[in-house]
This record gives sequence, structure tokens and C-alpha cells, in this order.
Amino acid sequence: MANRKDLNMPREIAFHGVYMPTMTLMFFIAAGLAWGFDRLFSGYDLYRFFWHPALLRLSLFACLFGAMALTVYR
Repeated sequence: MANRKDLNMPREIAFHGVYMPTMTLMFFIAAGLAWGFDRLFSGYDLYRFFWHPALLRLSLFACLFGAMALTVYR
């Protein structure tokens, strides 16, 4: 059976020979997901139910990014 330390995701990735933190990739994935939810909410005019749409956008991104970061750095 594999050791728990062996199952962890690497904390850096190589992109064209440049090592960068995994959090960079998570940031871009979270930004893409937040953009998709933003398009969905605006397409169905769901922003009218919220007091401050920009605050909702920011908090949605923060929740997505935080949830994905917890999977890497637990």
C-alpha cells in the first residue's frame, strides 16, 4: 500500500520548463469557473436577487479558489 506522503499532489508544476506553484493553475481554473458562473447568473438575470453583484462575484471566486486550494494544501 502506498504511503500517504506518496499520494499528495506535487506542489509545483512545470510549464515550458518553468516551475510554478500549483496554486497558479488553481487560480486560473477558479477564475474560469467563476467566469462561467457569472455568465450563467447574468444569462438568467439572477443578479437582481442580490444586493451587490460585484461582491457576489468576488465571494464566489474566493470560495472556489479556497476550496480548490484546500485540496492541495491540507
